[in-house]
Amino acid sequence: MQLQRKRHKLNKLKLDDSACDDLRAFERRLTEVVSSYRPSTVRWRLILISALLATVISFWYWLKDPHSATLPLYSSLWRHPAFSVSALVMIALFIFGIKKLVMGPMVITHRTRLVLRDFNMSCTDDGKLILIRPPKQ
Repeated sequence: MQLQRKRHKLNKLKLDDSACDDLRAFERRLTEVVSSYRPSTVRWRLILISALLATVISFWYWLKDPHSATLPLYSSLWRHPAFSVSALVMIALFIFGIKKLVMGPMVITHRTRLVLRDFNMSCTDDGKLILIRPPKQ
């Protein structure tokens, strides 16, 4: 349905067929790239959320331990291995670039919107093209 509206808009703007075909091919490729990132993005988001929850819960137990205030930091962390391990996992995830893996499709669509703005176009989060009327002068 949305593709039919776009075709109608393209015909309304009186673009030649080769330009329409190029736009359709670009839209297909953009949606293909964005959709290929979706499964891995969901998986990495679940990993990040579970690591974050484990860190927060184990941190709560570490704070509630009455001996933590009197022990040195190393001994306190040794007494709470769940927090130590989950904090190290969170640090490792961010060092190895989980932010790039989680934010991949959003970065691609944002950069594409910046480029398409010069051509009076935009795109949805799924990669579908949106034609914008040029401003009247």
